[in-house]
Amino acid sequence: MGFLNKVQIKTPEQIEKMRRAGLVVGETLEVLRAAARPGVSLLELDAIAEDSIRSRGGVPSFKGYHGFPGSICASVDEVVVHGIPDSRTLAEGDIISIDCGAIVDGWHGDAAITVAMGPVPEEVSELMRVTEESMWRGIAAARLGGRVTDISHAIETYVESQGDYGILEEFSGHGIGTEMHMEPSVFNYGKPGKGPKLQRGIALAVEPMLTLGGPEVTTLEDDWTVVTDDGSWAAHFEHTFALTPDGAWVLTALDGGEEMLGELGVPWGGH
Repeated sequence: MGFLNKVQIKTPEQIEKMRRAGLVVGETLEVLRAAARPGVSLLELDAIAEDSIRSRGGVPSFKGYHGFPGSICASVDEVVVHGIPDSRTLAEGDIISIDCGAIVDGWHGDAAITVAMGPVPEEVSELMRVTEESMWRGIAAARLGGRVTDISHAIETYVESQGDYGILEEFSGHGIGTEMHMEPSVFNYGKPGKGPKLQRGIALAVEPMLTLGGPEVTTLEDDWTVVTDDGSWAAHFEHTFALTPDGAWVLTALDGGEEMLGELGVPWGGH
């Protein structure tokens, strides 16, 4: 393992370890996707997540992180990110963004999904679709020899082609490895060709956060919960990927990202 410009570079063996952590996260999010339904409380989802992570040999990386009390971030409707799980119950028509992290043998995985509670307005389902697709467009833009902001630019370009959405500017994706948040930051907007080089062994968490309104947000008095200033709803998707000689390997996707990257016509770096 090496460091270049403060970016942690992993060996193939270390990426394999990150894949194990990523699968714990990916499998847990699928459990949560099935469990999230009207009438279920955020605390219930949190308990399900912790049990899923620990039963798979992981440790919830969020729990206790800078004092955060939950194993997941549970962000409903106008809450963009970092929602603290509480007694609130989900209602028909809500959307919930679930962010989940796990540590396995000292290595981190981090991913997020947004799930609708039954039918939602078309503009909300479209928000979710655009957010998820922009994440994949960002990952697909990662090439050996490129730069980190190539990812940022691909996300922004796709989002802007789809409509008028707010792209959060105060929060970003990040490097990941032996810590959950590492250099470099991976913003969801910007010009291409800037930032650290994309090289074999780099691992990044890509996580677009979009709103139906403006990008302005406020952190509530609990010092965690981030809400839109205009009350518009938000969506959040995230995957952790590593760059290999063959391309991107999406460590938190159950299939490693093979299907989606194939649809986008880029090489797949997994196995």
